[in-house]
Amino acid sequence: MPKLLYQGHASFRLTADDGRVIYIDPYAGTGYDRPAALILVTHDHGDHNRVRLCTQAPGCRVITSRDALAGGQHNTFDIDGIGVEAVEAKNLLHSPKKCVGYIVTLDGISLYHTGDTSKTAQMAHLAERHLDYALFCGDGKFNMSPAEAADCATLVAARHSILMHVQPGALFNLAKAQRWPVPNKLIIEPGQEIDLVAAS
Repeated sequence: MPKLLYQGHASFRLTADDGRVIYIDPYAGTGYDRPAALILVTHDHGDHNRVRLCTQAPGCRVITSRDALAGGQHNTFDIDGIGVEAVEAKNLLHSPKKCVGYIVTLDGISLYHTGDTSKTAQMAHLAERHLDYALFCGDGKFNMSPAEAADCATLVAARHSILMHVQPGALFNLAKAQRWPVPNKLIIEPGQEIDLVAAS
């Protein structure tokens, strides 16, 4: 089954059943040694776009927010059976013209990475997608607070909600994650890898 490694901050490594590796917002932590088939960058801020950290397999595809928003729309991509859909992300510090979130689908699993954002209009429609996992920023300084992230988690209604990007300058803040008032939350600490399980 596919796996998700939390590297810290907003950085994650997805591993598909066939061994292909996807990095999302490479910046924090370790675990960049496995060659990437795909790298996703939500925006150009330095704490989200250190693509150079990632070992890349031959033919690795790098999708940035510029690619995701090419043509003035949120684009979708099919990378040899891995689906990537750009979705809206924005707040006072992040222009919707330069920042996205991503929904990744692979091996029967759907995973939403919000990127840096506050609540968006599109989130109200994501519940229809019956997403499996959703990763919400919630630092309360550069993005929405944990309380607003909890409201967003209720809107999106994924099977599992995970708080990330919770403390600027740190990989994680366990106490904040433990206090996050979301019934279906999963707490993943930096360096922890979990199996991604499809709905039964």
